[in-house]
Amino acid sequence: MNKKASMDLEQCREDADRYRLLAEQSTDMISRHTPAPDWTYIDVSPAVESVLGYTPDEIIGMAGYDMFHPQDADNLLKRAESVRYREGMYTNVYRYRHKAGYYIWLETTSRTIRDDSGQPVEIICVSRDVTEREEAQRAMRRLARVVESSSDMIMFCNHETRRLTYLNESAYHTLGTEKDTPVIYYLDKLFTEEVVESLVNDALEHAAIHGVWYGSIPMKLPEQLNRVAEIREIIAHRNRRENNKVEYYSIIGRDITLRRKAEEEAKRHQLELAHMSRLLSVGEMATGLAHEINQPLAAILNYCRGTQRRLEDNNNDAEAITTVTRSMELITKQAKRAAEIIKRMRAFVRKTEYQRLEFSINDACKEVSRFLHQEAIDHNITFDFHLDEQDPPLLADKVQIEQVLLNLMRNAIEAYSDCEKSYRPVIISTRNAGGYIHISVEDEAKGISSEGLANLFEPFYTSKSTGLGMGLSISRTIIETHGGQLWAESDGKTGTHFHLKLPLRDK
Repeated sequence: MNKKASMDLEQCREDADRYRLLAEQSTDMISRHTPAPDWTYIDVSPAVESVLGYTPDEIIGMAGYDMFHPQDADNLLKRAESVRYREGMYTNVYRYRHKAGYYIWLETTSRTIRDDSGQPVEIICVSRDVTEREEAQRAMRRLARVVESSSDMIMFCNHETRRLTYLNESAYHTLGTEKDTPVIYYLDKLFTEEVVESLVNDALEHAAIHGVWYGSIPMKLPEQLNRVAEIREIIAHRNRRENNKVEYYSIIGRDITLRRKAEEEAKRHQLELAHMSRLLSVGEMATGLAHEINQPLAAILNYCRGTQRRLEDNNNDAEAITTVTRSMELITKQAKRAAEIIKRMRAFVRKTEYQRLEFSINDACKEVSRFLHQEAIDHNITFDFHLDEQDPPLLADKVQIEQVLLNLMRNAIEAYSDCEKSYRPVIISTRNAGGYIHISVEDEAKGISSEGLANLFEPFYTSKSTGLGMGLSISRTIIETHGGQLWAESDGKTGTHFHLKLPLRDK
């Protein structure tokens, strides 16, 4: 062998040693396989132990094909989406069985080595464990599918320009456009100018400082859509790798059209139920009301008859004129009294929408007691008032609050029906404390048992022989709708105490 050939051979050996050293030190697994379909291992680098758990001696001679996940074994033949080809090399991402029995994700770049006649001699592969990357990507894809299919509106908003850079399908639908329609949205255009100034800006600032904001901001949607939506959450995302400034916001909203319709329907049913309850109450009070109206009518009739007799006597003296004048004044007074009773009754039973008005709770208590005047007389009841001198105005539906007071006062009156006491007070108290007006209606009859107290506000529960047992149930619903509470206390012996509290206007 000449000197040059000897030097070339030595150079080849050095290159081979360097390549082997690189292969042995590489964290990627470098392997050689037979070109047969079973991909038998011919040689493998030491990295196989950290990647697959086998030593090189254990895995050489094993069929590599048998270690593919069944769903990924034929990726190369099928040219699956996970396979890329470039300049004679295939890159494949697939699941491969670890020695411990579980599957990991490998990314393998392979090349087929051929002889001079073009026949495959062996396959050389460079593989790396990409399990963490692949699982992260799959998690992101799953998250993207969740975001896209969410019924909530999800939007990404640029911090500086407030332009919406992404909207999911629900957001496009709520805003009345299609995903394929090239529409540019800016956050400020989704609200009225007043809402932007008073709510949106503060919410974005809060999210920028604290990372997240929760609340409710009404959106401005085109009227023809007939939809109602609101923003419920804003999340600020910062650029952690550079200046840590807010880069964009995730904005989560919700189409509440169905909920709003359900609330309106429930409110309508409540109003109808309350109206029915008032009609039933008046029906139960019919005898007393008829008697109360009959009194001024009887007085009017008597005054008219007396006046008629005076006129028939044809006495035009001063005394007769004075008597007739006085009779006419009394007739007018009694007619007004009858008209007031009827007016009060009509106001109580009329069907109205929910109306928040400012009124005196003390006056309401007295007005309801006048409505029950005849019933109180028939049962020998005395109304005893302990009313707050400050008399703070209450902002609520006056008719509904009076309905509750009527139910409570009538219950107190009826509590004495099987009681032998001669003094029968119904004590009505009002008190202003802690931003709430506290009202109580108390009787000193026999009280209610613990079992009766537990069921007192249940629909259709009643201890009376007449009535549907809906009065207290409806009353509690009315008070809770106003943001208040209604409850009862009784020792079962010396009477019952009904309490209700309602928030004042500034609450």
